[in-house]
Amino acid sequence: MQIPQPIKEIIELLEKEGYEAYVVGGCVRDSIMRLPAHDYDIATSALPLETKRVFSFCRIIETGIKHGTVTVLYKGSCVEITTFRVDGDYTDGRHPQSVDFSAKLIDDLSRRDFTVNGIAYSHLRGFYDPFYGARDITLKIIRCIGDPEKRFSEDALRILRALRFAAVLGFEIEEKTKAAIFSHKSDIKRVSKERIFAELKRLVCGEYVKNVILEFSEVFAEIIPELSAEIGYEQGSKYHNSTLLEHTARAVDAAPREVHLRLAMLFHDIGKPLCRTVDENGECHYYGHAAISAKISDGILRELKCDNALRERVCEIVRLHDMPTEPDEKFIRKQLSKRGYELFRDILYAKMADDSAKIPEAEERIPLLLKTLKLAEKINDEQPCLSVRSLAVNGNDLKAFIPPSAAMGGVLARLLDEVVEGTLENEKTALLSRAREIYNENDL
Repeated sequence: MQIPQPIKEIIELLEKEGYEAYVVGGCVRDSIMRLPAHDYDIATSALPLETKRVFSFCRIIETGIKHGTVTVLYKGSCVEITTFRVDGDYTDGRHPQSVDFSAKLIDDLSRRDFTVNGIAYSHLRGFYDPFYGARDITLKIIRCIGDPEKRFSEDALRILRALRFAAVLGFEIEEKTKAAIFSHKSDIKRVSKERIFAELKRLVCGEYVKNVILEFSEVFAEIIPELSAEIGYEQGSKYHNSTLLEHTARAVDAAPREVHLRLAMLFHDIGKPLCRTVDENGECHYYGHAAISAKISDGILRELKCDNALRERVCEIVRLHDMPTEPDEKFIRKQLSKRGYELFRDILYAKMADDSAKIPEAEERIPLLLKTLKLAEKINDEQPCLSVRSLAVNGNDLKAFIPPSAAMGGVLARLLDEVVEGTLENEKTALLSRAREIYNENDL
């Protein structure tokens, strides 16, 4: 395993003083999988005060020292060094009542969640893999360390971590671990909304998210109760060949791996069961479902403590995902002026994901959507005048013949409309002449 030189030196400094030291957790797992490793966490037999002494020549951050973690700023790297630990009893289903330090690496690895995260490595000592995590990486299996029932009863966030690893890495969840997930799924309610949402955002961006949503739909319903109505829901529509949840999972999978788009597709049809109508031929319709879904999405994201910018962006995509579009330059200019390029692009991506999750005939619309997207990209690159601020005139230019008032704003808005439509050139003389005409027409 290749580890950065500063990390090697930290391990060597601790070993030189008579302590064991290893990199542990995700960086070891990712290295074995030949994925880029990011954070290198170090576990050591040194007690926190002993770690501080070894690195007394460095700047030290002590915010985690109560739990055994000393953060050392070493040669430009910010590295967490944590004493081997043994957790006490978990009484709240999330945090241990106490943390005791240990001199044994096996004690520290035994408290971790999954075998793939229970591997330690030192360039001086080699790998230490008491739970056969490397084997499970090869087999692409997520397996709890020890008793799965105990692991999930200790900390229900581990349930979402297991699902996230399955969605991101494409690993299967081992049968006993899977059974324990289902038996402890209601314990997720003990986890803070912020932590749930942090895991959900990473989970939905996984390459293998579709299978996870479908296999663990009951777990998702614990996080987002509104999704429970989609499970087994037959849509009764000629445009669909799957249940509502299956359609949702396929749409999420088809969307670009950007969190706002993946969340939008997770929620885009969540209001359908509330607005179902059936015509005389037995065909089901869902008029107004986009607006209802957006309202429900807003409530869900507020409950999950989503930040305002992401919440608003997701809800706008949901609200507009069903709007008609066409590869027409005048239509696209109006949309870019009204919504901006990024939102319009996101709507097109959402429509493509939605159509790809319907009957095969619906996918025939995707080339037109791609053509619309390419036209939108071209127009946006040309930096056309799409806002009042981009006009070649402003209020100061108009005040010679229009007093500052609502009328002035109305004239500027009319000028913009005509420029966007292509019937008026964004040139000062032409704009001033047309502004006089509009103002005089209004006066009459």
